[in-house]
Amino acid sequence: MSNPDRSRLAVLGSPISHSLSPAIHRAAYDALGLDWTYESADVTGETLAAFVAARDSTWRGLSLTMPLKRDILGLLDSRDDLVDVVGAANTVLFGEAGELRGFNTDVYGVERSFRDAGIERLRLVHILGAGATAASVITGAQRLGARQVQVSARTPAKAGALVELGHSIGVEVSITPWGETLSGHPDAVVSTVPGGESVPAFSHEIRSASALFDVAYDPWPSNLATSWAEAGGTVISGLDLLVNQAVGQIRIFVGGDQTVALVNEPAVVAAMRAALDRR
Repeated sequence: MSNPDRSRLAVLGSPISHSLSPAIHRAAYDALGLDWTYESADVTGETLAAFVAARDSTWRGLSLTMPLKRDILGLLDSRDDLVDVVGAANTVLFGEAGELRGFNTDVYGVERSFRDAGIERLRLVHILGAGATAASVITGAQRLGARQVQVSARTPAKAGALVELGHSIGVEVSITPWGETLSGHPDAVVSTVPGGESVPAFSHEIRSASALFDVAYDPWPSNLATSWAEAGGTVISGLDLLVNQAVGQIRIFVGGDQTVALVNEPAVVAAMRAALDRR
């Protein structure tokens, strides 16, 4: 482990007061026996560079929300491969010399959330929404074998980057205008739209046979999640993604590598989920 004096962490965004990240990160560091602090800070794209530059040697790292995940890219001294693939970094680790190392743990969070739900293999995935989260979903689904993804986009002309992303990782991504019927029988439907937003309806056949991954968690359950559960389908909550991408971040903050599990990681994750239950 690196210098223990580097004990300060924070999640950045605007607005950020609603963030659940401080609760789950603090629970994890308590479970790990680490006397680290994790706060939230209201930071915009315009103030990001100044905020980062003002951090001193007591700072270990940062978590980032959108659009800061993209705004940070020009400030990084190094980045993991996934940052370039997805075009976003949600994690920054301060090096011993103050250099900024960027990582993306959202992809890991997507993959692990599917696996935690017992889903080890995907072929066709339907995605609602074509924003930044969709890029992480496509990449996470590819790690589970997906080769076809259909994206329902409100502005199809702006979704070309997702098609290019798919091409780069061997996934055929097609874009369908919002509200039009997606074709085929997906293994999973992933909603990346904000909670409470109206989404297309799905047949009972799809809801009963396909998994729903609704990345929103406020309000929960969403109308879509409720309809899925009523049909007997598998439902994965955005809270699962929140916890799992945070596990990747904590692995980086602790050991610098999101592929290396934490000591007694199941107990750490249990503490994180218990913190959510108390919110």
